[in-house]
Amino acid sequence: MRQDDIEETVAESGYRQIRADIIFGRLAPGQKLKLENLKGTYETSVSTLREILNRLTSEGLVVAEGQRGFEVAGVSVADLREIAALRLLLEEHALEQSFEQGDVEWEAQLVSAHYKLARMEKVMASGDTAQAEDWKRYDWEFHQALIAACGSRLLMETHSAVFDKYLRYQMVALSYRGGVAEEEHKQLLEAALQRDSKTAKTILQRHIEGGVEHALGRGLLSTPAKQAK
Repeated sequence: MRQDDIEETVAESGYRQIRADIIFGRLAPGQKLKLENLKGTYETSVSTLREILNRLTSEGLVVAEGQRGFEVAGVSVADLREIAALRLLLEEHALEQSFEQGDVEWEAQLVSAHYKLARMEKVMASGDTAQAEDWKRYDWEFHQALIAACGSRLLMETHSAVFDKYLRYQMVALSYRGGVAEEEHKQLLEAALQRDSKTAKTILQRHIEGGVEHALGRGLLSTPAKQAK
């Protein structure tokens, strides 16, 4: 393998790790990202880290502060509401297209994704939050499965990026709504298998709005962010 290829692989790996750490709250909103400290944690060079953080800045997950360096993007109530509204807009459109074009393979993948999510929701309902990241990963997989047959890679990628920002808020607030969310996921599955996009959209809107209000009810986003993208 050429040196350039090795460096590219290291950079991509570091990017994925730092991005995941931001989304899952291991790097907290507003936390300073000092290159010298991160160098040891992520086993990469300062120059590579700078490239990674600039890339994450373009995604709105990191804020560049001129000569002062970088910090994790802040959070705010207004930002959460905007992200949720955009997620709903994208997911409703993709969901309708997916229901029209989905085949038996799509149905099977959707059922499988829901099964894994439902199992993890039972774990969360027991009060065990140690597997919260797995719970949210399966939640992401289920919602991606719902729209997987939409026929547009760009739409899928855009939705995924917005969903990740929404997910970050849920991890900050550790917002689990229990049986309400479980039932909504079950209803979304049933509507998908029946190709009932009208019902699914109604459920999805209630699902997302309920998630936002539950997260806000925990009072962890009451302080406006210095800069929330």
